[in-house]
Amino acid sequence: MSVYWKAVNRGQNLILSEEEGKEEIVGGYRDTKRGIDAYAQTFSYDPGRSQKGFDTVEDAKEFVEAFRPWEIHGVFDVTVDRE
Repeated sequence: MSVYWKAVNRGQNLILSEEEGKEEIVGGYRDTKRGIDAYAQTFSYDPGRSQKGFDTVEDAKEFVEAFRPWEIHGVFDVTVDRE
């Protein structure tokens, strides 16, 4: 199991990878004209898991990681690879 940030168009997604080729997006951020928007995956309606207007990418990543969204997939002992 691994959790890492993967570059995508205008931002990065937080990926949970159980094995090679099997990836699940559990969060991410996008750089927009108005700032940086971030979200963490949830299986129910929870507007608190997304937020707009972060000043820095680091702030957005910390917001997403604070929810530990990989835990809703049953993964508990994992470290996020920031590279």
